[in-house]
Amino acid sequence: MSAQQLPLLIGFIVMALGSLAIFAHGDKRREFRHHTQFHSVVPFIAGTAYLAMLMGTGVFVVNDVTIYLPRYLDWSVTTPILLTGLILTGLHEHPRHSTYVLPAIVLDVIMIATGLLAALAEDPGQKLVWFAWSCAAFLGVLYILWRPVLAIGDRLGGAIETVYRKNLVFLTAVWLIYPVAFAIGPEGLRIIGDTGSLWLILILDVTAKVVYSFLATSRFRSLPVGDASGAIRA
Repeated sequence: MSAQQLPLLIGFIVMALGSLAIFAHGDKRREFRHHTQFHSVVPFIAGTAYLAMLMGTGVFVVNDVTIYLPRYLDWSVTTPILLTGLILTGLHEHPRHSTYVLPAIVLDVIMIATGLLAALAEDPGQKLVWFAWSCAAFLGVLYILWRPVLAIGDRLGGAIETVYRKNLVFLTAVWLIYPVAFAIGPEGLRIIGDTGSLWLILILDVTAKVVYSFLATSRFRSLPVGDASGAIRA
């Protein structure tokens, strides 16, 4: 097994086991079980991407840089799911405010797509433009989470607002490291090599998708039924 395959194999195993653990541990009450479903499917999707990269599917070289296409496909699906769960929490599941979900997801997908374009760009100037545009979309996502959604949550109050704040701080802190990892990795300034980048992204992915999802679903278990104002009911 090569040095590049080891972190991919570990990623596949951790994501697969993490998905099962989150589903088994998550809240099954009808007010909150959709969050268990959201968060348990995220590492399952990521595990699929790690399996594809392990087998070399969608992995190719551009300008002496290895591009892992399944990684970007994974992020384009899993981050919108995480965003949806987080925003619904901040809005107390209230359908009247759910219009914030769509713009956040659109900005998020643009962020991932332009990140891929930055990785593919051979011209340094174009790479910088796409990276900057990706960061701009990311700032738009953070604005939605930290301004209007947080303001609505504060107005609605309740224990679920505490859950939102804790989840928001955790996910924001982890997500802020991703553009740094890109910038110093082979796709950017090449401060670290391909193997080092794989390990760094693995740590971030496990933290953002397994650790975060486990903690997020655990926090819902402490909430009393009926705490979510206007909650979606099955």
